[in-house]
Amino acid sequence: MISIVIPVLNEAAGIQTMLEQLPADAEVIVVDGGSTDDTLALASVTGVRVLKSARGRANQMNTGAAEATGDVLVFLHADTRLPATFIEEMERFTGSDRVWGRFNVRLSGAHVMFRVIAFMMNWRSRLTGVATGDQAMFIRRVSFAAMGGFLSIPLMEDIELSKRLLGSGYKPYCSWARVTTSSRRWEENGIWRTILLMWRLRLAYYRGADPADLAGKYH
Repeated sequence: MISIVIPVLNEAAGIQTMLEQLPADAEVIVVDGGSTDDTLALASVTGVRVLKSARGRANQMNTGAAEATGDVLVFLHADTRLPATFIEEMERFTGSDRVWGRFNVRLSGAHVMFRVIAFMMNWRSRLTGVATGDQAMFIRRVSFAAMGGFLSIPLMEDIELSKRLLGSGYKPYCSWARVTTSSRRWEENGIWRTILLMWRLRLAYYRGADPADLAGKYH
């Protein structure tokens, strides 16, 4: 059994289409962090389980994980689409000795720089072992519980969990299959401006900056 946990906040524009594309045999849990649009109503009509929690992806994903019954937890952003080979990849993962992993990523936009950005994201992750939420992190449920879940911080919760897993000796299962995540962040804020912002935020985090301060700059 696979449980797909999706933290959402004001995702009415695409949530219904996104949910209808997920595997029918997976347990799907949508966790809302206080949407003010029709996200909850649109998610509910698809028949998936809908929960509410305190705002923040870490809080929302922990809430969903606590209610999940699957052997594997997949944490999926609302603007990310799973690969066609998702089930096969999960079978390969569960047949391996790894306890967690992530997918390669592609960005949805047509600009050539999005291919470059995705390439760099994937190889950085493969070399460092650190995954981000855009890569649809997955982990065995018992291992997630043993690690204490995501740290309740407003940003970098994915990187923080990656580093704890690596520090405990758990290398990731790095799938070559690609999820497709929205390029809207780069399109709305500018490609180079967004790249520089993310580099600055990640560097500041590694130097010990407060994630709350970084979240303010990110948003």
